[in-house]
Amino acid sequence: MTTTHHHRLSTDVYPTRGAAEAMMPRRDPVVWSAPAAPGPLGGAGLTNFDRAGFTTVEALLSPGEVALFRAELDRLVRDPAVGRDERAVVEPASRAIRSVFEVHRISEVFASLVRDERVVGTARQILGSDVYVHQSRINVKPGFGASGFYWHSDFETWHAEDGLPRMRAVSVSIALTGNHATNGSLMIIPGSHRTFLGCAGATPKDNYKKSLQMQDAGTPSDEAVTALCEAGGIRLVTGEAGSATWFDCNCMHGSGDNITPYPRSNVFIVFNSVENTPGEPFAAPARRPAFVAARDFTPVR
Repeated sequence: MTTTHHHRLSTDVYPTRGAAEAMMPRRDPVVWSAPAAPGPLGGAGLTNFDRAGFTTVEALLSPGEVALFRAELDRLVRDPAVGRDERAVVEPASRAIRSVFEVHRISEVFASLVRDERVVGTARQILGSDVYVHQSRINVKPGFGASGFYWHSDFETWHAEDGLPRMRAVSVSIALTGNHATNGSLMIIPGSHRTFLGCAGATPKDNYKKSLQMQDAGTPSDEAVTALCEAGGIRLVTGEAGSATWFDCNCMHGSGDNITPYPRSNVFIVFNSVENTPGEPFAAPARRPAFVAARDFTPVR
C-alpha cells in the first residue's frame, strides 16, 4: 500500500463501496452558518432545511423568468450540436436528451441564474462560506416513458467517485414546468440526510457513463431504504413552474418514470463550499470528467 493511498483511506470519514453495506451517523453540520445568518432563506426555511434535509421556495422565479429559462432549455435540447456533445445524456430507449451537464458554461442564460443572489446567496447562507458550482445540468423528463432514478444519496457518489471529503454541498432543483404527483417528480426521505449509507460493491471503471442514465453502483439495499422510510416517511416534492427545492447533499432521494403526456423539466445546480474541495476519489479507480464534477473552484460572484 502506498503512502498516498494509506493517507487517503485514513482520512475517509464516510467509507463506502466496500464488502458490506453500513449505516453511520452524519458527522457534519447541516446548516453551516449561524442560525440567524442573513440570506434569502428566512428562519423557517433554514429550520425546515436543517430538520428535514430540504425546503421548498414556492415562487423563486417569476412567470417571465420561467419563460426565459424554459425557452433556453428548449433551444439547447433542439440544438444538434448539443445532442452530439459528451455533456448531453440521452434516454437509453428513445435516444431523446435526458440531461445536459455543465449548462452554466454552455449557456450564458443559465450562467446568469447561477449568479442570481436568490440562488447563490441561499447556497452561501446554508454552507456558511463562498461557494463554487460542483455540477450543473438541465433535466428533461419528456412524457411517455422517460425513466426515473432509483434511490440514492448524491454525497455517496460525490464522495466515492469525485473525492468530496465532507457533507458541505447543497443542491437546488428549479422547476421550469409543473412538477406534479403524476409526472415523475422528486421523492425525498425526510431526515435521511442525518444518516450516511455506505453502499456495498466496487465502482466499475467509467461508471459515470452508465450511472448518468441509470444508477447502479452506489444504490442502497431494499432493507436500507425501508429502514429510512419507516423512520422518516416519503415526501413527494411537487410545485408549479418557478418553484425551487433546496436539498442537502446526503438526502436519500429518487424519482419514478414519467408515463404521462406532460414533461417535467428542471434546472439543477450543485453548490459546494470552497472549503470542501474534492481530491482524489475515495472509492473509484479514477476521477469523473470535469463536466460532471468540476475542478475549477472559483467562487461564484
